Order: sequence, then structure tokens, then C-alpha cells
Amino acid sequence: MLNERITFKAAVAAIVISAFWGGNSPAIKVALEGVPALALAGIRFFLGALTVFVWAATARIPLRMSREERRLILSLLSLFILQIYLLHSGTDFTLAAHSGVFVSTAPFFLALFAHIFLPGDRLNIYKITGMSFSFLGVVLIFGEGFLTSTTDYLLGDAMVLLSGLLLGARQVFTKTLTQSIHPARLLFWQAALGSPIFFLLSAVFERDAVFRFDGRVIGAILYQGIVVAGLGFILWTVLLRRFNASRLGVYAFITPICGVIISYLLLDEPVSKGLVAGMLLIGAGIAIVQKDTEHA
Repeated sequence: MLNERITFKAAVAAIVISAFWGGNSPAIKVALEGVPALALAGIRFFLGALTVFVWAATARIPLRMSREERRLILSLLSLFILQIYLLHSGTDFTLAAHSGVFVSTAPFFLALFAHIFLPGDRLNIYKITGMSFSFLGVVLIFGEGFLTSTTDYLLGDAMVLLSGLLLGARQVFTKTLTQSIHPARLLFWQAALGSPIFFLLSAVFERDAVFRFDGRVIGAILYQGIVVAGLGFILWTVLLRRFNASRLGVYAFITPICGVIISYLLLDEPVSKGLVAGMLLIGAGIAIVQKDTEHA
């Protein structure tokens, strides 16, 4: 299994992708103003599938699955659908800034699952210390809700936190699958099969929902579909296939910092002292784990 040391170019790419992911929760929050959660997921991954299809066609990557690949991708699909549902629905019940922070616990869970399931990707003192700092930052933000009026957001926070756990598990499973399945084929069928399932669930559970499309909502949908579910997933999966999963995953802790800033600028959401302190702890965790990468 490929587990290369992260290069400078790979680190820069991971930081850029993580920064763009910071805009995902605010974009979901904006899009939910006009589209319900399940339908939004269907549209998002329809656009994502189209983006991956263009990549595969340009690079002449075959998309036809073998029987064994079909079985593995279907296994990944169930995890994918549950994780995305919790992210979208949870974001609807909390602030975009909170959503961005809690889904970014994924690197913590990724490292735990990688330690168990990926040979050569074990926890060490740098990883444990750095992730502890970052996770403490997340706990601080979560705990603030128990002390203030933001208890209204605890259900959404918990749903997105569970989504972060599942995202960590999904990334470890994805790394395993990409050793035998080309990332383009894996991503395309994940999105292409997931999209109609989300539309079907929406038809059943959101049939009374009112849809409203304006420039703001459409822009948010395009951002999620093309930038995040398309280009972001492509680049991240290519990196995940080649490099050490837990060291790569720690860069995703940059996501909540960008998410909080974007939520403040785009949605005028409050930035509390707990949120700032939590982000500083997350940043410290990234720096500590980066030391491990430098000494690897």
C-alpha cells in the first residue's frame, strides 16, 4: 500500500483543498435557504459526478466497473450516503461555523481508523499530542453551547460531529479501495449512484418542501457541486491514494478556521471567544503534527 512522505507540493495542495472545504458548510447553509437537505445532496453530487466524468473523459480513464469493484463501491456508497445526510441535515439545525468545525473532526477519527486498519500508518507521540490539541478545540466549541443560549444548536452539532466520524472512516476505506480501483472510477460511481438515491429519498421525505432558486442559492450549489464534490474530491482522493493518510488528514483541521471566517463574512454569524480559542487550539494541533511530518 502506498504511504509516501508528504512532499511540499502535496502539502500546499492539501492546504488549498482544505481551505476550499472551509466554504462548504457556509455554502450548504446558503443553499438550504432554497433547497431541502436531501434534494441539495442529490444536486450537489450530480454536479460532482459530471465534473469527475469530464476528468475521466479528458484523461481517457475507463469508468466501467468489474464485478468485484461494483461490490466494493456499493459498500462505500452506504457509508457515503449516511455521512452526507448527517452533514446536510445537521447543518440545517446549527450555525455554518459550528458545522465547519465539527465535520473537521474527521482527521482525528481518520487517524484512529488508520492506526487500526492501515499498515504503516500508526499513531505516535506527535500525532496523539497534535490531534489532542485540535480535538480539545472542537470540544471547547461544543461545550460552549452548554453554557450559553447556543444550546439550540446542539442537535445539529451532534449530527455533524457524527458525520465527521463517518467521514474519517470513509477516507480510510477510500484509501484502501484506491489501491486497486482508479480514483476517477471510485469517485464517479460514488457520486453517480448516490445522487439518484438522494433524489429518491427527497421525493419521499421532502415532497412538501418549497424550492426557491436565486443567484445566491445557485452560486452556493455550484460551489458545492463543482468545487467541493468535484474538483476537491478528485484532488484529495489522488493525494489520499499516494500519501500517508493520517498525516495528510491533519491538514483538514485548517477547514474549520476558514469556515468560521467565511461564515462571518458571508452569513454574519457571531464569532465567540470560545470559537476563537477553539480555532487556536486546532491550529496548534496542526503545527505539532506537522513536526512529525518534518521528522519522518
